[in-house]
Amino acid sequence: MCDHSLSYCPDTLAAHDPDPSRELGPALVQANLPDTAEKLGLFGRWWCEPQTGQWVLSTGAASLLDVGAGLHPTGHSCFEQVVPDDVLRLMAGLREPGQAIACEFRIINEFDGLRWLRMVSEPHLAPGQALQTGVVVDVTSSRLAAMRERFCFESTQFLIGTPTLGEAVTKVIQLVCDNLGWECGAYWSLEQSQMGEHRLACQHEWHQPDCPLASFIADTAAIRLAPGEDLVGNVWRTMQPAWVEDMVNDQDFVRRKSAHACGLQSGYAFAVSYVTVGGRRHSHGVLEFYSSLSRQREAQLPGLAATIGELIAQTVQRLEQQELIRQLAQVDDLTGLANRKHFHHLLDAACLSATASSTSFAVLNIDLDRFKQINDAFGHEAGNLVLHEFAQRLQRLGPAGSALGRLGGDEFALLVTPAGSAAQLQALGERVLLAARQPFLFERQELTMSASVGISIFPDDGWTGSELMRCADAAMYRRKHGGRNGLSFFSSGTSGTLAEQRSALARQLTMEAELQRALVNHEFFLAYQPVFGRDAEHMVAVEALIRWRRPGGDVVPPDLFIPVAEQSGLIVQIGRWVVKQACHDLAQLHRAGFTDLQVNVNMAAPEFVNPNLPGELMAVLQACGVAPRHLCLELTEGLVMKQPDKVIPVMVALRQLGCKVSLDDFGMGHSSLSRMKMLPISSLKIDRSFVSGLPDDRGDAAIVRTILDLGRHMKLQVIAEGVETDAQLLFLRQFGCTLIQGFLLGRPKTVPELMAAHPQTTRD
Repeated sequence: MCDHSLSYCPDTLAAHDPDPSRELGPALVQANLPDTAEKLGLFGRWWCEPQTGQWVLSTGAASLLDVGAGLHPTGHSCFEQVVPDDVLRLMAGLREPGQAIACEFRIINEFDGLRWLRMVSEPHLAPGQALQTGVVVDVTSSRLAAMRERFCFESTQFLIGTPTLGEAVTKVIQLVCDNLGWECGAYWSLEQSQMGEHRLACQHEWHQPDCPLASFIADTAAIRLAPGEDLVGNVWRTMQPAWVEDMVNDQDFVRRKSAHACGLQSGYAFAVSYVTVGGRRHSHGVLEFYSSLSRQREAQLPGLAATIGELIAQTVQRLEQQELIRQLAQVDDLTGLANRKHFHHLLDAACLSATASSTSFAVLNIDLDRFKQINDAFGHEAGNLVLHEFAQRLQRLGPAGSALGRLGGDEFALLVTPAGSAAQLQALGERVLLAARQPFLFERQELTMSASVGISIFPDDGWTGSELMRCADAAMYRRKHGGRNGLSFFSSGTSGTLAEQRSALARQLTMEAELQRALVNHEFFLAYQPVFGRDAEHMVAVEALIRWRRPGGDVVPPDLFIPVAEQSGLIVQIGRWVVKQACHDLAQLHRAGFTDLQVNVNMAAPEFVNPNLPGELMAVLQACGVAPRHLCLELTEGLVMKQPDKVIPVMVALRQLGCKVSLDDFGMGHSSLSRMKMLPISSLKIDRSFVSGLPDDRGDAAIVRTILDLGRHMKLQVIAEGVETDAQLLFLRQFGCTLIQGFLLGRPKTVPELMAAHPQTTRD
């Protein structure tokens, strides 16, 4: 207990009264008299002289407070066993002399565990009465009853409201530790070892974050216990709760060394089980809890153990039943893949998601060739082996994020998200064909076959799951009729459409090669669109825009080559070139007098999920002599919301280096405001689709004003892009938008053109 818990009391009475016993003498006499009523009623009496800070405790009060009876020179010695967290509240209740006292606090010791006491003062019987008197009462029973009810309710909420057992059990362990004063807890259940023996392993644990328990937690995670071994194994075998009251010296407790290193002394474990209506006991695991105190059996956990164990066991049963129902409803028994109904459900969900995010995905319809002959020649057992083995091969080659299903018989389907380029889909289809051609071994007999694959792409070939499946199915059958053992992309059935698809693929591959050459031959250049401040003449930033001029002189629009660069992966190399060139140009502009100008650079998804990006950018900035505060990286809100676990750490690192981060195309429907408030961004950019309708479109006006208000309250700068008319500019200025970008004030220019167009306005 902290030394300052009752520091308002003087240390002794000597400075206030030459006769310390003058006022408290009668109280001392009363305190030393035995009182049977105190013992029976679980209460005790106290007396306090506020001016001197002296206390007298009766035998009953001293017993409850776990201190000595009689005179105490200060309140400190009366309340030294109070739980530290309750000291401040107790101080507040005792601080004002003459005020009525009514407060509750907790006492903890090694023998009785945690107890709740209530201290109240009696009303003054006479004006100016020098002594305060009152009683201290043990209210542990009522508090435990209330806690048991609340604990059961909260545990039930956790166990019912969480989708996984691990999450539910971890929350219950934390609830026990926080409410009953244990340092750590763990849940154990059986796992089958490689030798076929069943061993108990720790599946979930929780510990107080401020307790140094690393070695004990690591020991618990690594060890495997046989039934009957250690405290946990003994509880599992007997299904009876058990204590270990001296972990360090108990030779049967196998984790005693790490327990000693972490200061743990005692523990309690109980079975997670329940009894059915028919009287059968179902056992699922063991819960254990450990404390740095030498706790005895009077601690409160045993009274809750049976309820906790039964609740968790029933939750395990519920989750197992839910998983069984899911398996029956969604999974194909033979292959373990999604069945036809569930695959169509996944496909429909993918259509909705892709429509909302404006992305693309592909469906591969896969049919085994001549599968009927295998069944006819070798029987259904051979056919089942082929189907099962082929399903496993598909699972191994399916890209991340894909979904596999067996549609029936020898027909399979593969959903690929995102679709990738046509070349990537072609390569994936070839791998599927190779998996089908690999021999299948049945009773030492090699069985060979092939497959036909049809591919459809969302949204080019359909906006619904049924349309996409119909197109993929048509492409697959066209491949079968064309000779099997191959793949086809969907077409309407005419050779002209198929020829167009092949031509498009050829054009894409050609452009990929040209982009590679453009990087080597320095065919890219940057144009910069100004961003203006409060007045239309003060240029505060420029946005770097990439352009591609072919050797013949024609300029390729970015919307033609950027998608090809993204699909081929060249966007990463192009992005690095853009950053280096932008920083080089900015340094030139700074030397020319644009001393505080900022450059905004768009970042593609593969660049911003790279954890090495902050270090790479800092090297570029240092090489060019540009301060990090002059570089702002723009990324779309869709990228942040799709991969927050990868993007946000990179954003945080960039902000720590001093770079700025802007959320581009804000308002396009991807953001979660609850997540956005935690993003380390410096500005928002209003998408041009909202600016274009200003000021006449009421919906656009409302959205723009909302974004401006949001930016103001979150202390973020707001940039409006695509401003092309005076009316749009006037509306934005009227509602507080201070950063404007658009053709009205400035078109994209090269560095020399920028310096020529703004010779004075941005120079110091």
